Amino acid sequence: MKRKEYLECGRVINIHGFRGTVKLESWCDSPEILAGLSTVWVARKEGYAPIRVKSASVFRQFVLMDLEGVDSEEKANAMRETVLFAAREDLPLEEGDHFIADLIGLEVRDADSGERLGELCDVNTRGARDLYVVRTATGDYMVPAVPEFVVRITEDAVYIRPIPGLLDGGAENV
Repeated sequence: MKRKEYLECGRVINIHGFRGTVKLESWCDSPEILAGLSTVWVARKEGYAPIRVKSASVFRQFVLMDLEGVDSEEKANAMRETVLFAAREDLPLEEGDHFIADLIGLEVRDADSGERLGELCDVNTRGARDLYVVRTATGDYMVPAVPEFVVRITEDAVYIRPIPGLLDGGAENV
Protein backbone atom coordinates (compact mmCIF):
# COMPACT_ATOMS: atom_id res chain seq x y z
CA MET A 1 0.00 0.00 0.00
CA LYS A 2 1.40 3.40 -0.99
CA ARG A 3 1.60 5.73 1.97
CA LYS A 4 0.30 9.26 1.64
CA GLU A 5 2.97 11.96 1.56
CA TYR A 6 0.67 14.49 3.26
CA LEU A 7 -1.59 13.70 6.20
CA GLU A 8 -4.64 15.62 7.44
CA CYS A 9 -3.65 17.49 10.60
CA GLY A 10 -6.47 19.98 11.23
CA ARG A 11 -9.22 22.21 9.94
CA VAL A 12 -9.76 25.98 10.00
CA ILE A 13 -12.92 26.49 12.04
CA ASN A 14 -12.92 30.23 12.62
CA ILE A 15 -10.93 33.43 12.59
CA HIS A 16 -9.29 35.04 15.62
CA GLY A 17 -9.22 38.81 15.57
CA PHE A 18 -9.08 40.89 12.41
CA ARG A 19 -5.44 40.53 11.28
CA GLY A 20 -5.75 37.16 9.57
CA THR A 21 -5.18 34.72 12.42
CA VAL A 22 -7.07 31.48 11.93
CA LYS A 23 -8.41 29.17 14.63
CA LEU A 24 -7.79 25.47 13.99
CA GLU A 25 -9.28 22.26 15.23
CA SER A 26 -6.29 19.96 15.69
CA TRP A 27 -6.46 16.37 14.43
CA CYS A 28 -3.00 15.55 15.76
CA ASP A 29 -2.34 13.65 18.98
CA SER A 30 -2.07 17.05 20.67
CA PRO A 31 -2.59 20.65 19.54
CA GLU A 32 1.08 21.31 20.37
CA ILE A 33 2.11 19.09 17.46
CA LEU A 34 0.05 21.16 15.01
CA ALA A 35 1.29 24.42 16.55
CA GLY A 36 4.89 23.23 16.12
CA LEU A 37 4.72 22.89 12.33
CA SER A 38 6.66 25.40 10.24
CA THR A 39 4.74 24.59 7.05
CA VAL A 40 1.21 23.36 6.43
CA TRP A 41 -0.19 22.24 3.11
CA VAL A 42 -3.54 22.69 1.36
CA ALA A 43 -4.96 20.37 -1.28
CA ARG A 44 -5.29 21.80 -4.77
CA LYS A 45 -6.43 20.18 -8.00
CA GLU A 46 -2.82 19.92 -9.13
CA GLY A 47 -1.48 18.61 -5.80
CA TYR A 48 -0.58 20.14 -2.47
CA ALA A 49 0.52 23.75 -1.97
CA PRO A 50 2.70 24.79 0.98
CA ILE A 51 1.87 27.66 3.31
CA ARG A 52 4.57 28.88 5.70
CA VAL A 53 3.48 29.21 9.33
CA LYS A 54 4.57 32.61 10.65
CA SER A 55 3.51 31.85 14.22
CA ALA A 56 1.24 29.49 16.11
CA SER A 57 0.09 28.95 19.66
CA VAL A 58 -2.21 26.65 21.58
CA PHE A 59 -5.41 28.20 22.91
CA ARG A 60 -7.33 25.69 25.04
CA GLN A 61 -7.71 22.65 22.75
CA PHE A 62 -7.37 24.78 19.59
CA VAL A 63 -4.46 26.25 17.64
CA LEU A 64 -4.23 29.90 16.64
CA MET A 65 -2.08 30.24 13.54
CA ASP A 66 -0.73 33.10 11.45
CA LEU A 67 -0.09 31.95 7.89
CA GLU A 68 1.97 33.62 5.22
CA GLY A 69 -0.33 35.41 2.77
CA VAL A 70 -3.30 35.40 5.16
CA ASP A 71 -3.08 38.90 6.60
CA SER A 72 -6.67 40.16 6.74
CA GLU A 73 -10.02 39.20 8.16
CA GLU A 74 -11.31 38.57 4.61
CA LYS A 75 -8.46 36.19 3.72
CA ALA A 76 -8.85 34.35 7.02
CA ASN A 77 -12.62 34.02 6.48
CA ALA A 78 -11.97 32.56 3.03
CA MET A 79 -9.99 29.75 4.73
CA ARG A 80 -12.89 28.59 6.92
CA GLU A 81 -13.47 24.82 6.66
CA THR A 82 -10.13 24.36 4.87
CA VAL A 83 -8.44 21.11 5.82
CA LEU A 84 -4.73 21.52 6.44
CA PHE A 85 -2.16 18.81 5.84
CA ALA A 86 1.31 18.14 7.20
CA ALA A 87 4.17 16.46 5.40
CA ARG A 88 4.60 12.96 6.83
CA GLU A 89 8.23 13.64 7.79
CA ASP A 90 7.21 16.71 9.82
CA LEU A 91 5.02 14.70 12.21
CA PRO A 92 6.55 12.85 15.14
CA LEU A 93 5.92 9.13 15.37
CA GLU A 94 7.14 7.02 18.26
CA GLU A 95 8.55 3.54 17.66
CA GLY A 96 5.65 1.10 17.32
CA ASP A 97 3.05 3.82 16.64
CA HIS A 98 1.20 4.23 13.34
CA PHE A 99 -0.58 7.01 11.52
CA ILE A 100 -4.32 6.35 11.29
CA ALA A 101 -4.15 7.06 7.54
CA ASP A 102 -1.77 4.09 7.21
CA LEU A 103 -4.11 1.74 9.10
CA ILE A 104 -7.36 2.45 7.23
CA GLY A 105 -7.90 -0.18 4.55
CA LEU A 106 -5.55 -2.78 6.02
CA GLU A 107 -6.72 -6.38 6.19
CA VAL A 108 -7.50 -7.64 9.68
CA ARG A 109 -6.25 -11.18 10.25
CA ASP A 110 -6.37 -13.70 13.08
CA ALA A 111 -2.93 -13.59 14.73
CA ASP A 112 -2.86 -17.35 15.30
CA SER A 113 -4.40 -18.80 12.13
CA GLY A 114 -3.73 -15.99 9.63
CA GLU A 115 -7.39 -16.18 8.55
CA ARG A 116 -8.73 -12.99 7.02
CA LEU A 117 -11.37 -11.54 9.35
CA GLY A 118 -12.14 -8.28 7.60
CA GLU A 119 -10.79 -4.82 6.89
CA LEU A 120 -9.97 -1.95 9.21
CA CYS A 121 -12.36 0.78 8.07
CA ASP A 122 -12.06 3.39 10.84
CA VAL A 123 -10.30 4.27 14.07
CA ASN A 124 -12.37 5.76 16.88
CA THR A 125 -10.11 7.98 19.01
CA ARG A 126 -12.74 9.58 21.23
CA GLY A 127 -12.37 7.39 24.32
CA ALA A 128 -9.59 6.56 26.71
CA ARG A 129 -8.32 3.93 24.24
CA ASP A 130 -8.52 3.82 20.47
CA LEU A 131 -11.04 1.42 18.98
CA TYR A 132 -10.44 -0.19 15.60
CA VAL A 133 -13.59 -0.56 13.52
CA VAL A 134 -13.37 -3.83 11.60
CA ARG A 135 -15.68 -4.39 8.64
CA THR A 136 -16.57 -8.07 8.21
CA ALA A 137 -19.05 -9.93 6.04
CA THR A 138 -21.57 -9.77 8.91
CA GLY A 139 -21.14 -6.14 9.97
CA ASP A 140 -18.82 -3.63 11.60
CA TYR A 141 -17.24 -4.44 14.97
CA MET A 142 -15.08 -2.51 17.42
CA VAL A 143 -11.81 -3.99 18.60
CA PRO A 144 -9.91 -2.24 21.42
CA ALA A 145 -6.47 -1.18 20.20
CA VAL A 146 -4.66 -2.76 23.13
CA PRO A 147 -1.96 -5.46 23.18
CA GLU A 148 -4.42 -8.01 24.56
CA PHE A 149 -6.27 -7.87 21.20
CA VAL A 150 -3.90 -6.29 18.67
CA VAL A 151 -0.88 -8.58 18.46
CA ARG A 152 1.04 -6.85 15.67
CA ILE A 153 0.68 -4.48 12.75
CA THR A 154 2.56 -4.87 9.48
CA GLU A 155 2.42 -2.80 6.29
CA ASP A 156 -0.17 -5.26 4.95
CA ALA A 157 -2.36 -6.27 7.89
CA VAL A 158 -3.46 -5.83 11.48
CA TYR A 159 -3.19 -9.13 13.37
CA ILE A 160 -5.63 -9.53 16.24
CA ARG A 161 -6.43 -12.23 18.74
CA PRO A 162 -10.23 -11.99 19.10
CA ILE A 163 -11.99 -13.42 22.11
CA PRO A 164 -15.16 -15.48 21.53
CA GLY A 165 -18.06 -13.21 20.56
CA LEU A 166 -15.91 -10.18 19.67
CA LEU A 167 -16.64 -10.38 15.94
CA ASP A 168 -20.00 -12.10 15.88
CA GLY A 169 -23.07 -10.19 16.78
CA GLY A 170 -22.61 -7.99 19.81
CA ALA A 171 -21.19 -4.79 18.36
CA GLU A 172 -22.81 -4.52 14.94
CA ASN A 173 -23.60 -1.19 13.37
CA VAL A 174 -21.02 0.95 15.09
